[in-house]
Amino acid sequence: MHYVLSMSCPDTIGIVAAVSGFLSAHDAFITESVHFGDEQTAQFFMRTVFRSANGRMPDLTQIRSRFGDVAERFRMRWGIHPTAQRTRVMILVSKFDHCLNDLLYRYRIGQLPIDVAAVVSNHPDLAPLARWHNIPFHHLPVTAETKKAQEAEVINLIETLNVELVVLARYMQVLSPELCRYLDKHCINIHHSFLPSFKGAKPYQQAHERGVKIIGATAHYVTENLDEGPIIEQAVERVGHSHSAESLMMMGRDIENVVLARAVQWHVERRVFVNGKKTVVLR
Repeated sequence: MHYVLSMSCPDTIGIVAAVSGFLSAHDAFITESVHFGDEQTAQFFMRTVFRSANGRMPDLTQIRSRFGDVAERFRMRWGIHPTAQRTRVMILVSKFDHCLNDLLYRYRIGQLPIDVAAVVSNHPDLAPLARWHNIPFHHLPVTAETKKAQEAEVINLIETLNVELVVLARYMQVLSPELCRYLDKHCINIHHSFLPSFKGAKPYQQAHERGVKIIGATAHYVTENLDEGPIIEQAVERVGHSHSAESLMMMGRDIENVVLARAVQWHVERRVFVNGKKTVVLR
């Protein structure tokens, strides 16, 4: 059994030594470790994977309890989890199916270490796709008048299904500030442009009108400020003057799939740390 320790804290001398010394003292063998100290924010980030060296390592409950002294000394925000523990995910989607289809495929073949608890949509169109993958589908239509009640149903599903991460896979609704705060650092959105350019609606049309030579996609955590959450992953593709807005959309869908899948995978592998308005991704 392998475990992952993820932590962040104010940067200072002795953090790595304290963590590695603690693990060694408890018969743990480190198999992977990455860390980063940000001089601008004076924050330190670390992700360490370990296993029992000889079968005598204490159980996870004891490890967590005993590590508390180290964490308190350095004022850490931390967690220790089995690497085999799968994250329960809810996917929100509207009518575009490419990101949903890609995530469910990666989930089905075991590439993403997640359990998809439900697919939720404000339209009924993608119910057959979800059901083909044996995933429960919930149609929750929304209008300006029913938005508050609809989001209450979303929250109820999250709590009932013990969802740990919400993924907006081209969910074409702006979440309310209240829902954004509820989902703080536990909701990933895919935006179909290379942020911070072309925020909001129809970014491919905006890009085409500006004659860009590169298009991209951005996966980021959702915040109250539209399309301004901490960025997890981005990718780009070169384009030219002969491309129409429609062809940019077609190319962009492939980029969106890859970028969103990477962001979800890195999040559930506990590689992503929010660092102010940005992220640190330890990989």
